[in-house]
Amino acid sequence: MTWLTDPFSVDFMVRALVGGSLAAVLCAVVGTWVLVRGMAFLGEALSHGMLPGVAIATLTGVPPVLGAAVSAGVMVLGVGALRRRARLSYDTSIGLLFVGMLALGVIIVSSSRSFATDVTAILFGDVLAVTRADVGGLAIAAAVALAVAVAFHRPFTALAFDTRKATTLGLHPRLAEVVLIGLVTLAVVASYRAVGTLLVVGLLLAPAAAARAWTRHVASTMLLGAGIGAAAVLVGLLVSWHAGTAAGASIAAVAVGGVVVSRALAAVVLRRTPIPTPARAAAPAAPRSAAPSREGA
Repeated sequence: MTWLTDPFSVDFMVRALVGGSLAAVLCAVVGTWVLVRGMAFLGEALSHGMLPGVAIATLTGVPPVLGAAVSAGVMVLGVGALRRRARLSYDTSIGLLFVGMLALGVIIVSSSRSFATDVTAILFGDVLAVTRADVGGLAIAAAVALAVAVAFHRPFTALAFDTRKATTLGLHPRLAEVVLIGLVTLAVVASYRAVGTLLVVGLLLAPAAAARAWTRHVASTMLLGAGIGAAAVLVGLLVSWHAGTAAGASIAAVAVGGVVVSRALAAVVLRRTPIPTPARAAAPAAPRSAAPSREGA
């Protein structure tokens, strides 16, 4: 068992495991709603759109997380502005901002000759360099995401299935959508240090997608997804230690591979017992119609 325990005998590997696991919990909570709501493209765009903010922050000595947050915020506001003023579709607005922000980031990176080592950490992450402050920030972000997910469970559910009914019930679907976009931004910004801007969407989507093979309920998907994500972090770090591969890329690869394994196992185990959807499980049984009386016939 030394192959399992030896890597975590050093402090930076322990911090990487704790920080990566917290990022997995955060991404599982948010990623579940991303899958249910069909917002995967937004998560992908935000993760790439952070590049110019992180690059500028690195060049100017500002904390990269702050630059990532500002860049992601600019992108979210830009998508909203394009939808309202240019009357573009949601996907078109995201696609335009995605390409524009990524191009700007590449221009900034390529214009600096001192960016060779920093850009690797930005794009692919450096979970082994996670500090105690980073771990604390991830813990706070995970707690905030969990609290918001609990508080907005009904509005998020109504938003995912029937926006008009949500409005009728007074659940404020527009506010729920803004809050959900804020959660996606929080997850992407807080987790990019672990796996980088290019691979953070894998940690956001893969564990939740693996969990959805076994359950359709939101709460159980979050719980199972958090466990799968934490396991991906553990296995990814072990692979990185023993094989000498990049830790962030190893974590993302294991997480994506977990989707394939989970789906394959679920197809075998649950072949004869299909997963009931929440709507079917909650639907009351239809009353049986009374048989016509033969009296007086």
